[in-house]
Amino acid sequence: MNKLKKLNWILFVAARRNVFLNRKRRGGSSHILAILGIAVGVMALVVIIAVMNGLQLGFIENILEISSFHLRAEVSGDAKTVLEEARKVSGVSSAIPFREVHCILRGVKNSQEGALIRGLSTDALKEDKGMAERLMFEAGSFDVAERRSILLGAELARVLGVKSGDRVHLVSISDLLDDSDDAWTVTGVFRTGFYEYDLGWGFVNIDAAAELDDGGLLIGVKLANRWQDRRVLNRLRALPDSKDVEWTSWRVYNRAFFSALRSEKLLMFVLVGLIFLVVGLNIFQSQRRAVLERREEIGLLRAVGASEWSVRLVFLWDGFIIGFIGAASGVLIGLFLATHINGFFTALERTVNVFVHALNLVIGLFGRQSMEEFTVFSPAVFYIKEMPSRVIAYEVALIFLFGFLSALLAAGFASRRVAKMRPTEVLREE
Repeated sequence: MNKLKKLNWILFVAARRNVFLNRKRRGGSSHILAILGIAVGVMALVVIIAVMNGLQLGFIENILEISSFHLRAEVSGDAKTVLEEARKVSGVSSAIPFREVHCILRGVKNSQEGALIRGLSTDALKEDKGMAERLMFEAGSFDVAERRSILLGAELARVLGVKSGDRVHLVSISDLLDDSDDAWTVTGVFRTGFYEYDLGWGFVNIDAAAELDDGGLLIGVKLANRWQDRRVLNRLRALPDSKDVEWTSWRVYNRAFFSALRSEKLLMFVLVGLIFLVVGLNIFQSQRRAVLERREEIGLLRAVGASEWSVRLVFLWDGFIIGFIGAASGVLIGLFLATHINGFFTALERTVNVFVHALNLVIGLFGRQSMEEFTVFSPAVFYIKEMPSRVIAYEVALIFLFGFLSALLAAGFASRRVAKMRPTEVLREE
């Protein structure tokens, strides 16, 4: 009961001096600025991290779903047995055989381009749902039933000047073929959203790939949860027929690329997080000034029996209110912008184009060439049609804590000056 009474008078005093509950108190502008600073910082960090997640995870998932798989192995022995055993392992969602051959393709007008040609079975997309979701066909379909059928990336088809139904000549780097026997029919043009794959990838029948280069057969494995790769890897290596098979995790492939993305994200957290440092210093100075301005009030409270910690809680209440309101409002606004980021850019384009059209009318009167319409993601500059955004719950919670704790800690450090005040000295001076 005594503790409850103590808490009641602390909240009463805090409410009397809080600028939000008592408008007559001074310092309202500094509190509002502090809240705005935290809200802007939290909002910016939520939106930036969501967009960065959309871009990075798009790249990562393209690599894992199309290129490297979650686990892969090169098989020199009985691949069929290893494949069947791998599909039965707990945690494995799919396992498909494939071959890879580096080739040079020649299209119309002798245009040439190097590419990685992957041989797949006719039912590969049925087995691998992740790859099926990532391959978007602009023309044709996944048709590798014919021995001389080939699927090309959209940018590769553009460079070669071919479309679905046309023919290309393909030359294996390891085993050159006669020009008279290397005509392949384009049965589909796909797009992944990853420029390197759209420019440098093609798919053919797995048996036809073996004719181009009789290399080892590869097995690509997809997991129900790619973060469980180490556990599943141990199970695969323990299979009786996997003793001579070298299994490799996705963490090994493109390790430098994944590390660069992680470092980029961490650095962005630090840079935008500096906003919280600046706002925290502002709150610290504001609270420190409040402690000095209310020396007589603090001395009176200490004289009537208030403990040092009780008086500090009065000032911590300000930090709590500033941090909570600022961080919560920043999260709400940030989540709204992150989930409607493309609508925001569309509104921006329309607003700018209104001024562009008005300017074109003025320029037209003088016979000048009119300006082009403004587009945020111009195809001449960007390889994306819209800004991807992906919100991750624990990151949003972490950003909220950053904003909230920056205010609370600043108020806590500022209130330490209360401990240095002696009631008798303060009351004697006043």
